[in-house]
Amino acid sequence: MLSLRDVSKSFTGPRPLAVLRGLTLNVGPGEFVAVMGESGVGKSTLLNLIAGLDRPDSGNVAVDGTDLATLDDDALTRLRRERMGFVFQAFHVLPYLSVAQNVALPLALLDIRGPEADARVAAMLDAVGMGSRGASMPRELSGGELQRVAIGRALIHRPALVLADEPTGNLDADSAAGVIDLLRRQLKAQGATGVLVTHSHAAAAAADRVLTLAADGLRDTSLPATR
Repeated sequence: MLSLRDVSKSFTGPRPLAVLRGLTLNVGPGEFVAVMGESGVGKSTLLNLIAGLDRPDSGNVAVDGTDLATLDDDALTRLRRERMGFVFQAFHVLPYLSVAQNVALPLALLDIRGPEADARVAAMLDAVGMGSRGASMPRELSGGELQRVAIGRALIHRPALVLADEPTGNLDADSAAGVIDLLRRQLKAQGATGVLVTHSHAAAAAADRVLTLAADGLRDTSLPATR
């Protein structure tokens, strides 16, 4: 589903900064992978490369068999819209839309409307435990509830690949545990591939495989048994 081959990325400026060097990663269909690492090591850059928001200086990024280097900006936008879902630390739930309207946004972008969209939104709200809150506004929700809405929005269009950037970073421990369990269950229910970037050992423990990103690349990581 996801393949990075010998990917390098640096940023120019007064002090050019090499962030990723010769990185290789393979993630299979339906696999849920967590990537950990110190701040500044390039975790968000890695997600941006996978999403096609940044281009590598060298190497190859392929999603579902498509080499992102072969796509122009419009085609990359379509790929993100149709095949990817995103969950962010800051939720990015639109404050002027109801819960149901926020979840429905990806369907509207794909021109899926009417009874089909309504049925899918209702089913997704039930799946993420927000079935009774469709008419609520974001200001009425807790942080954990906002992240549940964000997960519903990320999955409503049945993407092949979901990218999650510190989705529990703004939550207390109990809410974080519930959110990451929900994310895992919904990924498995839809057969979607997931890549989670996190500082949290507890969040990473929910993944099928944990990797640590460092200056010398990615390595498999065994988390402490006491987590």
